[in-house]
Amino acid sequence: MPTYTEQGKEFSRDMNYIPDRITREPGRSQDGWVSTGSTSGGELEAPTWPVEPGRYRLVAAKACPWANRAIIVRDLLGLEDVISMGLAGPTHDVNSWTFDLDPGGVDPVLGYERLQQAYFARYADYPRGITVPAMVDEPTKAVVTNDFPWITHDFFFEWRDHHRPDAPDLWPDDVREEMEAVMKRIFTEVNNGVYRCGFAGSQEAYEDAYDRLWTALDWLEERLTDRRYLMGDAITEADVRLFTTLARFDPVYHGHFKCNRNKLTEMPALWGYARDLFQTPGFGENTDFDQIKRHYYVVHEDINPTGIVPKGPELESWHSPHGRERL
Repeated sequence: MPTYTEQGKEFSRDMNYIPDRITREPGRSQDGWVSTGSTSGGELEAPTWPVEPGRYRLVAAKACPWANRAIIVRDLLGLEDVISMGLAGPTHDVNSWTFDLDPGGVDPVLGYERLQQAYFARYADYPRGITVPAMVDEPTKAVVTNDFPWITHDFFFEWRDHHRPDAPDLWPDDVREEMEAVMKRIFTEVNNGVYRCGFAGSQEAYEDAYDRLWTALDWLEERLTDRRYLMGDAITEADVRLFTTLARFDPVYHGHFKCNRNKLTEMPALWGYARDLFQTPGFGENTDFDQIKRHYYVVHEDINPTGIVPKGPELESWHSPHGRERL
């Protein structure tokens, strides 16, 4: 559920997650020393778990943008045979995501009806929200981490021995510093920016969030006018992180979250870029517009109390030619 700051009723996302990491070497990652701390802002010691094919289960939901990025990265890197995946349904109650897509409403590997059970297997009194994505230890059926920025980071750096031979370089060294800055702006102003609009608790907070969002989207439109992807001519983690928001923009954020200056389809560069990614293996087949709409319009009862899910917009144009090969 959304939280608000004391002044102005701005939406504030709780970024304190379970800080554990799954790494090739205990106490150290392939990208630097990580014995303590978390990019989520936590101050807890961050234990590391060993990389072991077949041991962990990614629990995700195609409806959730933060989980969707983990699904896409797992697919892009070819980790399907070494990290199993369980998918929660698009709707949930205040307690937990549920496995209502599976026969009998039970995850076939974990034997759980609710993701909450994996959290409680590790922390009997877990005090925060039950979020996806989550990495779960199959032998103990207990959650390992739900720290979503690190999950996809570690899929690349820590599981690289198990990537398929033609896996993309999602974190290229030559643009790493710039990419980190781009991803930071995308997260604060776009990924989280749409939520600041949708869950604003005052007119002032909403208008400030709206202006910030469109400043960032205009910056992205300009950036993508003369380059195929955010960092040049190859797909990176930055593209995955932006895509999951763009895919939800017209079906959800434009109306439901009041981000309605214009539609994604009215921004030539961003719309072509989004279609380019959608038509790339790993992206489109992991994007379920029906689940996306059901999640937002049914779960957010405070914004949409009727629970009515809109039939539109038209989505067939996602398959139309994008013409960005010329870049």
